[in-house]
Amino acid sequence: MTKIKLEYTHDRQVAAITLDDSKGNVLDYLMMEELQAALNSFKDEKGLKIITFEGAGKHFSFGASVEEHQKEYAATMLRSFHQLFYSLRDLSVPTLAKISGQCLGGGLEVAMMCNFLFADKSARLGQPEILLGVFPPPASIILSEKIGLARAEELLITGRTITGEEAKNIGLVNEIFEDKAAMQGGAAQWMEQHILPKSASSLRYGVKAARAKFNHVLGNFLPQLENLYVHRLMETADANEGISSFIEKRKPVWKNE
Repeated sequence: MTKIKLEYTHDRQVAAITLDDSKGNVLDYLMMEELQAALNSFKDEKGLKIITFEGAGKHFSFGASVEEHQKEYAATMLRSFHQLFYSLRDLSVPTLAKISGQCLGGGLEVAMMCNFLFADKSARLGQPEILLGVFPPPASIILSEKIGLARAEELLITGRTITGEEAKNIGLVNEIFEDKAAMQGGAAQWMEQHILPKSASSLRYGVKAARAKFNHVLGNFLPQLENLYVHRLMETADANEGISSFIEKRKPVWKNE
């Protein structure tokens, strides 16, 4: 069973990736492997001008698999997940996320890695990792680059979920639409107007230039946060309790250590 769908449109100028694994489109190890294979294949697509990401059904993604955040799996999971971000960085092909419904945790991190975020009014975005006693390494870097430190800290430290409208107001989302159908139509029109008339080669250099600081920060700090997560955070009682309590569907009992 495949967990993503990949479709080329506009004479292979657009690569549309759909996360497609039941209602939550959870980013587990198998989905990450399929996403990585797709990103690797784009290296040979010289005419590719934009990559889009969306979720099948009502939701973009509930996030990464909580089960795979357990201590014994965390290092492998994070290494695979973070490689997706490095691959997108190195491709430098423009990217667009189309967000409906829940877009949480690792799902929002993938969306935020995109150059452009479109959402409809059903969208709910958040980084709830702190509620499980952990933190999101990519979001801890990317969110402040996107919307500034003050707003990023509020979302990361409280773990609260925001609407698509609020995300638009704080600059996280570029465009907001009434519903998913309107978003699909609006995104297609936007790409045809603003992306497809341009040179694929020049677009990649444009992305590299626009993200010069962003890519430097990501490349320098994401490995540090991965190390902090795996070798420090996951040695604490509360990080393991938070993950266990979620899997066991109970309230966590914090030891504050």
